[in-house]
Amino acid sequence: MEIIYRKTIQTPLGEMAACAVEEGICLLEFTDRKNFEKQFISLSKALKADIEQGDHKHFIQLEKELEEYFEGKRQIFDVPIYITGTEFQEKVWQLLREIPMGETRTYKQQSEFLGNPKAIRAVGTANGINKIAILIPCHRVIGSNGELVGYAGGIWRKQKLLELEKAILF
Repeated sequence: MEIIYRKTIQTPLGEMAACAVEEGICLLEFTDRKNFEKQFISLSKALKADIEQGDHKHFIQLEKELEEYFEGKRQIFDVPIYITGTEFQEKVWQLLREIPMGETRTYKQQSEFLGNPKAIRAVGTANGINKIAILIPCHRVIGSNGELVGYAGGIWRKQKLLELEKAILF
């Protein structure tokens, strides 16, 4: 059985928990997000592994890249990630990674990019269960009316992340 390593990371927007396996970062979440503990249960079950506090080589790179991101010096993350989800969820998460920093898309646009314009709710659901905040930038998806909606880490964080990325002009 593989071990999933866990570490707490301090960021300008609050404390985050990170998890890593040999393949990459498999979780990065704000510790006060909705259903926080369920994320660990889901991850442990998906990977059939126990989660333990400990150091991992990917944490060093993750912390360096997050620091650069919050300083406005990094636009693309290079730290390896390891995602666990259905084929549809993985497509949604890959599409999120293709949204350039400084830009936003609507849930409708995302579903259209996937080739299924009626999958707006399914796209929203997949965004909501993304386990790797910031690196898989679900905060770049907004409502069709331009409103900031649907961010488990809190709408105020979504706004701060978009401001940092210069995607919000108000």
